[in-house]
Amino acid sequence: MSINKNNQPVAMFSRFERHVVLVSPEIHWNTGNIGRTCLGTGAKLHLIKPLGFSLDNRYIKRAGLDYWPHVDVSVWNDFPSFINALAPQAEEIFLLTKNGSKPFWHAPILKRMFLIFGSETKGLPDSILSAYPAATYFIPMTPQIRSLNLSTAVGIVLYETFRST
Repeated sequence: MSINKNNQPVAMFSRFERHVVLVSPEIHWNTGNIGRTCLGTGAKLHLIKPLGFSLDNRYIKRAGLDYWPHVDVSVWNDFPSFINALAPQAEEIFLLTKNGSKPFWHAPILKRMFLIFGSETKGLPDSILSAYPAATYFIPMTPQIRSLNLSTAVGIVLYETFRST
């Protein structure tokens, strides 16, 4: 059971199943930070190869601080292997991309959600985007920037799925 700073149970996290999926992440610092965020919310972290770093790298452990050994993380050889193993329903898949068709706050909040993010420099591959065309969402932002940092984007979207419940 999670406890907040006022020593009260944080039951909202245990009522929902959240999966954060990083497709070909490139930057160890982002992945470490995302792992820490997943641990803080009870979300599962899935890394789809190829990875731009080694999980043995001291920098990813440093970014995840002493929390990294406690992160529920799975590494998959490819996206189809991940999909076949976890078998998410189409409505449980949420693709986060700067070219999404609707703002992420229009996404339905479900008990089980797969929040899927692409790599820092390439985003999600067309093969994934074309497989789930109705599941693309974006984070609204001003035109002064091209995109948000990956770990920032994951934090925004993941916590929003709990706030809206």
